[in-house]
Amino acid sequence: MGTTHIGFPLETVVVFILLSVGAITIDLFMHRDDKPIQLKSAVMWSIFWVAISFAFAGFLYVNHGAEVASLFVTGYALEKVLSVDNLFVIMAIFSWFAVPNGYRHRVLYWGVIGAIVFRGIFVAIGTSLLSLGPWVEMIFAVIVLWTAVIMLKSGEDDEEIEDYSKHLAYRMVQRFFPIWPKLTGNSFLLNQNEVNAELAKPENAGIQVGRIGKVSLYATPLLLCLAVVELSDVMFAFDSVPAVIAVSQEPLIVYSAMMFAILGLRTLYFVLEALKQYLVHLEKAVIVLLFFIALKLGLNATAHIFHHEYTISAMASLAVVGVVLFCGIFASFIFPERNEVATK
Repeated sequence: MGTTHIGFPLETVVVFILLSVGAITIDLFMHRDDKPIQLKSAVMWSIFWVAISFAFAGFLYVNHGAEVASLFVTGYALEKVLSVDNLFVIMAIFSWFAVPNGYRHRVLYWGVIGAIVFRGIFVAIGTSLLSLGPWVEMIFAVIVLWTAVIMLKSGEDDEEIEDYSKHLAYRMVQRFFPIWPKLTGNSFLLNQNEVNAELAKPENAGIQVGRIGKVSLYATPLLLCLAVVELSDVMFAFDSVPAVIAVSQEPLIVYSAMMFAILGLRTLYFVLEALKQYLVHLEKAVIVLLFFIALKLGLNATAHIFHHEYTISAMASLAVVGVVLFCGIFASFIFPERNEVATK
């Protein structure tokens, strides 16, 4: 684990904020309508977000040295790769809620905003807990290891479709809002007048909606979908935050690496959606990386407890992430049998 301490230098924080906010503004302006994002556009925007991330890595290299830059790139790569499995889950959620392609970018935008907030909270808590001693790292290692084992076992149930109407987030929204059962444009909520206008349409004559107290807002399936996506991402963060903390305990490095990776997830989603049928072994690569992260966390913890010298450097971690990711993609194109069976 990196030992270089940088704290929160004002210049670095300002550059991080300017780069991220500026890039988000450009992205939002270019995707301000509800048109579906095509693969070519998604690829170009994904490259844009990677370029922004490496621009920040270059700034870290010039101002804080190669070690800090390598820690950032390793954390960024880990978060990016581990997010792949989360994006596959989001694809299943969108499919279950029958969200049109044109509205998915809007849901992903608010999902990313939620991820930014919750990652900040989890990073602050996680890095603070590490000050309590090496046993905290050991607990993180067990959490990541358990996730890897669960993913390994659940691989046999890939064809099982989850009923998201039983999801905790779905039920929480139902508790506070009556539900309007049909998508109404890109709206997350409808007021009473809008619901009355929808009920007046002939095609909605058979729809009945309840009321909860004097509430004047109704949740649409798009809000239900967003709630499920947000809670799923929060659960994912329990694995990804310890994973990036395994690379560095510096809050600024951890948070900036995760943020730049997350900011590019909206466009990466559309790339993966188009290539999902080909990347059939990518989830296996994610599982391998989780086992590796658990090992790294375990070595970091036991090095402090038992005073051994077996640790994994940031550059070695970056190499492992790159090799495992390459193997997952390469194997998907060399051994595509699973995909062929699934698409029959």
